[in-house]
Amino acid sequence: MIVAKPSKNLAINGCQMRLKTILNQTEKYSSFVFEKTRFCNQNENTLIIQIRPRANSRPICSGCFMKSTIYDHQDVRRFDHIPLLGFNLKFEYKSRRVDCQSCGVTIEKLPWVDGKKEITKSYEWFLAAWAKDLSWKKVANKFDTSWDTVYRAVSMAVLWGWMHRDLSNIKAIGIDEIAKQKGHKYTTLVYQIDDGRKRLLWVGDTRTEETLNAFFDWFGKERTSNLEAICSDMWKPYINVIKDKAPKAIHVLDRFHIMSHMGKAIDEIRASEAKKMSQDGYEPVLKKSRFLLLKRPENLSPPQEVKLAELVTYNLKSVRAYLLKEDFQNFWEYTSKSWAEKFLKVWCTRAMRSKLEPMKGVAKMLRRHHDLILNWFVMNGKLSSGIVEGFNTKAKLTIRKAFGFRSYKALRVALLHQLGDLPTPEFTHRYS
Repeated sequence: MIVAKPSKNLAINGCQMRLKTILNQTEKYSSFVFEKTRFCNQNENTLIIQIRPRANSRPICSGCFMKSTIYDHQDVRRFDHIPLLGFNLKFEYKSRRVDCQSCGVTIEKLPWVDGKKEITKSYEWFLAAWAKDLSWKKVANKFDTSWDTVYRAVSMAVLWGWMHRDLSNIKAIGIDEIAKQKGHKYTTLVYQIDDGRKRLLWVGDTRTEETLNAFFDWFGKERTSNLEAICSDMWKPYINVIKDKAPKAIHVLDRFHIMSHMGKAIDEIRASEAKKMSQDGYEPVLKKSRFLLLKRPENLSPPQEVKLAELVTYNLKSVRAYLLKEDFQNFWEYTSKSWAEKFLKVWCTRAMRSKLEPMKGVAKMLRRHHDLILNWFVMNGKLSSGIVEGFNTKAKLTIRKAFGFRSYKALRVALLHQLGDLPTPEFTHRYS
């Protein structure tokens, strides 16, 4: 007896009703019906879901969104949808052209896709959600699509979120920059750093006065006037623009940037001194001492504590610079602005007399920005760009994860997608 093998159509018919039920739950289109499901002839891993308009339903004009009469039908179009159980899904539909009184003959609006795209809205949001966890290239490989498709999906999500986000009641912002390329190519980033909301607000292509002016022009005079505090580094173009655009806000130069300048000064002194000691034939006591001098004492490991204790017994320029740096840490412990100001003046005098040129440069910098540094105490130490630096670390990881970007536009999209805390529409079902 010959037993006939079940056909693929019979196999698919068994789950066809369940697939239609899933689609009706997740993709609710009142004027369209999910019909037949079949395997694609060219690719057995692809399922085709046919869609037809409901009986007596009138198509909607894609220009004015008004119901219109049918003019004719176009060729069948296919749209990529979210994969299911290892199968690629494609919607198949024969689009209608409408004879609109306002727009003339044009294509109908389809609720599952935007314009002439070949990917459904749901699939775009699905890819955009995955792109927050994986690099765009890995997302493309995982779902058998292209990098450009993932990029367009993320761009769509960012644009929607940008248009729907809430910019009210922003009281504090942080301004900083990150290197986007080698050769001192920087991108300006502006963050909201309020207690209840921390996110990336804006991305600028360079770090010039024109760039930051563009942010305040976009932000608007009313929102700028409501700002209570702004935190930034000591980059002169930033200081100039903030003074001009937001004179009422308290501008804070906080401890992170100041201490980073001291760290660079100590590192410069140590490198120069270690080189000279090596040339003169002295014992290399400064070898592997870089992080001993840059770290806070409480962050040192036990072996590092022992080595540092030995190092400070030497009368070295590096040790004197280290002691100056550690002494300055007391500045942040003051609660009174007037006492902090007295300490700052005494410390700067000591640094200027130290005969350590890099530390003298730090002292001159502190004197130039005297008032802005003391604003730290006006804000009671509550406003810190440590939040900004944390965001910057995530921004650098975003750039590294993507293995670089082809354009500034792609970089901006990626940063806002990852750090912008952008809203998303309400879905009937979460795919990720």
